[in-house]
Amino acid sequence: MVKITKVYTRRGDKGMTDLVGGIRISKTDIRLEAYGTIDELSSHLGLLVTMMSPEEEERTVVLRVQNNLFNIGTHLATDQSQTPLYASARLPEGETALLEQRIDAINAALPQSQGFVLPGGTMAAAQCHVCRTVCRRAERRIDALAEQAQVGPDIIEYVNRLSDYLFVLAKIINFNAAHDEILWQNACK
Repeated sequence: MVKITKVYTRRGDKGMTDLVGGIRISKTDIRLEAYGTIDELSSHLGLLVTMMSPEEEERTVVLRVQNNLFNIGTHLATDQSQTPLYASARLPEGETALLEQRIDAINAALPQSQGFVLPGGTMAAAQCHVCRTVCRRAERRIDALAEQAQVGPDIIEYVNRLSDYLFVLAKIINFNAAHDEILWQNACK
């Protein structure tokens, strides 16, 4: 357990921050954008969890995802060219496969899709769509970082699969609430 004894340090007052290992970088660096967006996603998932019933099976999965996002954030906050990865910077084995299993199980429980879905429905499903879009942004930031620094392929795969999971999660939340999804009305037909 990490004990935080002081919340402010004043070290970031001039636009710089520390990576794992103590390396200083600009707060506008793509690395900070990548792990900052992962942190933002975790916060949005925290809000989603508050909207889910404690008995809901997927609530446990979302909490597990939040824990995994801490590992991913640590991974992204480590410049591996200068600092070795800590154990906490590694994604546990099988986490992407777990998301794939959950996606397949949810898809099997859903009726066949009738078109493109507009984000919305219940409050929880709408929040899930917010999580999905933040996840996609995190993926883009991670891909940009991976063009110039070492990022584990398991991290990239997990975040990609996570956005797919969040899409089907929003659908099953609406389905379980007997709330019809709003379909895109293509005016260009």
